[in-house]
Amino acid sequence: MNETPSTWPSGLPVRQVRIARPTDRLAEVTRFYRDVLGLRELGRFTGHAGYDGVMLGLPGAGYHLEFTQHVDGSPGHAPTTDNLLVLYFDGAAEVAAVAARVDAAGHPPVEAENPYWTEAGAVTVEDPDGWRIVLMPAPGF
Repeated sequence: MNETPSTWPSGLPVRQVRIARPTDRLAEVTRFYRDVLGLRELGRFTGHAGYDGVMLGLPGAGYHLEFTQHVDGSPGHAPTTDNLLVLYFDGAAEVAAVAARVDAAGHPPVEAENPYWTEAGAVTVEDPDGWRIVLMPAPGF
């Protein structure tokens, strides 16, 4: 099997990837990722076995984020300051523009747990639940 990093593995024919996590601040988290960060709302649901949820992502992409809120509350806070969502940009100008918008909305940059991100020119911010997003000025690979 001679597959390149740009092709999906033939032994894992996945069509879509969803990263899901609970929150006790669904409306606030949705506003952060949709209205402040700029992801698109792809879908939502209410009242499913006590859960409400929203899916956010990039148009046409086969991956997205899902945030859910249960009527009885979530199982807890962000596990560590090194659990990250990393968003890669084409350059520093794009990162600076997004970081300024996020900061203006009340989410200033925070010190990265791993110094690699800062050394690479990235900006780290926290969402309303304390989960961290890294705005990286260069593609990963």
